Amino acid sequence: MKGINKSKRLFRKAQGLIPGGVNSPVRAFKAVGGQPLFISHAKGSKIYDVDGNAYIDYVLSWGPMILGHAHPSVVKALKAAIEKGTSYGAPTELEVKLAEMVLKAYPSMDKVRMVNSGTEATMSAIRVARGFTKRDRIIKFEGCYHGHADGLLVKAGSGATTFGVPDSPGVPRSYARNTITLPFNDLKAVKAVVEKDWKNIACIILEPVVGNIGCVLPKRGFLEGLRKITKKYGIVLIFDEVMTGFRVSYGGAQAYYGVEPDMTCLGKVIGGGLPVGAYGGKAEIMSMVSPEGPVYQAGTLSGNPLAMTAGITTLKILSRKGTYERLEQKGLALEEGLKDAAKRAGVKTRFYRAGTMFCTYFTDREVYDYQTAKQADTERFARFFAGMLKRGVNIAPSQFEAGFISLAHTDKDIEKTVRAAYDVMKSL
Repeated sequence: MKGINKSKRLFRKAQGLIPGGVNSPVRAFKAVGGQPLFISHAKGSKIYDVDGNAYIDYVLSWGPMILGHAHPSVVKALKAAIEKGTSYGAPTELEVKLAEMVLKAYPSMDKVRMVNSGTEATMSAIRVARGFTKRDRIIKFEGCYHGHADGLLVKAGSGATTFGVPDSPGVPRSYARNTITLPFNDLKAVKAVVEKDWKNIACIILEPVVGNIGCVLPKRGFLEGLRKITKKYGIVLIFDEVMTGFRVSYGGAQAYYGVEPDMTCLGKVIGGGLPVGAYGGKAEIMSMVSPEGPVYQAGTLSGNPLAMTAGITTLKILSRKGTYERLEQKGLALEEGLKDAAKRAGVKTRFYRAGTMFCTYFTDREVYDYQTAKQADTERFARFFAGMLKRGVNIAPSQFEAGFISLAHTDKDIEKTVRAAYDVMKSL
């Protein structure tokens, strides 16, 4: 590395202008120590900091850059779109085209509404579910992050079932009280709560593969069990596929696991890296959304032409024959390489992967929910992170975030990553 002097200077300046010096908390490197890198540009599988250092990137803007950074086709399409104007605040043909592509990929959705972020998508989907069922309470799972809307920033207390306690100042207790938090993969806990309180429960929302405590896979029968319970009691089942959508498979986790939700939230990939989100579902549910129905939701930049253009171009490439087979090969090569590196270095790890999402936990125990994820050795991960960064490999600056693979990652990238991992793990 050439050093990170300019990054350090920029961070010091930013701290006097922006809370914590960053515009999203995890970027501050507090979980791993050190100071964040300031990025100047990115191309393909790599990002480059302001000091001229290059890194193989497995953060990929937290998921959306599945084609790699600055894909030529996306860049070309965006240049043409910019010349026509950046925002109209009016309908465009582009919105219709992207909606058609999304609905074709996700047959569980009859209609879809474009928004500007994953937070907007989940917040709006829950509002619609409440309007549709005329019930107030929701069930979410520990470790599943659904954005920073009030009522979703809650943590679980002791016991299997806990009514919401605000996890952030500024969230009213009266609002958070309608959020019930349960352990992920615990179908028994869900049944107990629903059987007792189903008349008040509007929806169950979850990441079908949890990407915000690393990468936690659903146990066999868990998603199927949720589908059965929600159908029985008229509860709306919402899959938050902001992270898993078009990543676990072209049709998301719902296609991969064969479980169809009532509503789906999307983001990230469908904007080709630009700010975007979407929520959709069954026609009878989506008919509640204004102006067709009484549930209000709006956004000046929703369906903006730049995000729609990047999304259409991205999905066209992803839908080509053989694309996901190539992604799976890359994912498998990285998985086998990192597992082998840990074994040869004598370091106990647990590696989990769903399509192009993955995580290495520094623990020798199975990880299947928030509590078991927390048993991972965060100090060891912090040293691993620092060692990988020093060797030119950028992974998420937290043990509890997923990593991502793109079409741009080459065999050489993966080989270099595995060699770096082995070298760092030996030093642990």
